[in-house]
Amino acid sequence: MRSTALARIAVGVVVERRKARSMWVDFLWRPVSVFVGNTPAAPWTPLDSAPEATLFYAGGAVIELHRTETANYRNNLASGAPVLWVVLRPKASEQPYELIAVTADPAEGEAFTDAGSNLVETVPMPSDVVAALIKFVAEHHVERPFLKRRRQPTQAALALRRSRRENEE
Repeated sequence: MRSTALARIAVGVVVERRKARSMWVDFLWRPVSVFVGNTPAAPWTPLDSAPEATLFYAGGAVIELHRTETANYRNNLASGAPVLWVVLRPKASEQPYELIAVTADPAEGEAFTDAGSNLVETVPMPSDVVAALIKFVAEHHVERPFLKRRRQPTQAALALRRSRRENEE
């Protein structure tokens, strides 16, 4: 599939595994941060360990920026606390999740929740990504006015109007 992205930002994702207080699951997983750049570490390399939680490098991803989504990026930036959506898909292997995507587009982030099984969480947007997003929006955003469309009457409604007019005459 060919991408229409005009800019790409390489990022790495850090995920936390925390001991669950549940009789049904042993651990709870959640993305906790994203950093800019690539790392030579293999996906699911442990970064830090504590008695109750362990941090893992989940892998690398690419944030793709599209000219048609600049309004969504601008709204994310205007929120006062911009975030990135990290999407993980459960795997039936030794690694618990597969890193699917990282996005700055709220609509795309929400769309990833439709699968039901995906783990979709927001994390704070790093300042380097904020700067790149501000620059991208400034270069590519085109304000599109809202046009309210008037509904077209159906054929039945038009026929009823005609018959009423004919009866009045």
